Amino acid sequence: MKGGASGGTIASIMNIYKEAANDQELRKELENLYSLCPEGHVNKVRQRLIHVEYDRVFKSWVSPFVMAAINTRVVLRSNALMTPPYAKQFHYDEGTLAGDGKKGRKKAKRLAWLSKLGMSAMTVSLIRLLILKVFLPKPGEGPSRREQNGGFYDLRLLGVTEHGDEILAKVVGDKDPGYGSTAKMLAQAAISLRLEVSESALPGGFWTPATAFGDKLFDRLQSHAGISFEVLSTKRG
Repeated sequence: MKGGASGGTIASIMNIYKEAANDQELRKELENLYSLCPEGHVNKVRQRLIHVEYDRVFKSWVSPFVMAAINTRVVLRSNALMTPPYAKQFHYDEGTLAGDGKKGRKKAKRLAWLSKLGMSAMTVSLIRLLILKVFLPKPGEGPSRREQNGGFYDLRLLGVTEHGDEILAKVVGDKDPGYGSTAKMLAQAAISLRLEVSESALPGGFWTPATAFGDKLFDRLQSHAGISFEVLSTKRG
């Protein structure tokens, strides 16, 4: 992917570290990837965040993805709310493909080290304040229009059932992921919520995109938001 950092998002992340430093219960909740799931959910699979490993399907070394901790919680909540769910015992993780061979391994290790270093630095208030003031964009700041238009993202999604069935999909966006593409996704979600989602079928509460919109949003995103979805391959176990 290619894109700029959002000052507002960074400020939100910084605030999490600030609050967690003095709140043991919050730290415990942040360690729980099921923290957004409703009480009584049945998924008991031990979830994990990727560090550095080799993925034989993608033939690439994999390192941590910066949004994995947030995205994983949303996907797990979707699974808990859906009827039927993706799977009763469902495992989900995200990583960044770093490439094959020694070069890919070195890149994955470097990204993992930078991620760990960054998280450690964020726990120290003086370092956190210095980084925010000197190195990172402030709330309201972000990539220029040119940078937004020059950005993109290219995702691969692999689904595997307990019987060994597999599906490999590709999702591509034509703008900066944090600004150019997200803004269009939010707009289309709002239109879909107004025109296509039944209030009686969807009572109030905290819904995820998958559980609120289902398949309705796919056509909108492809027609109006510059996003493409493609199934690359399927395999029976």
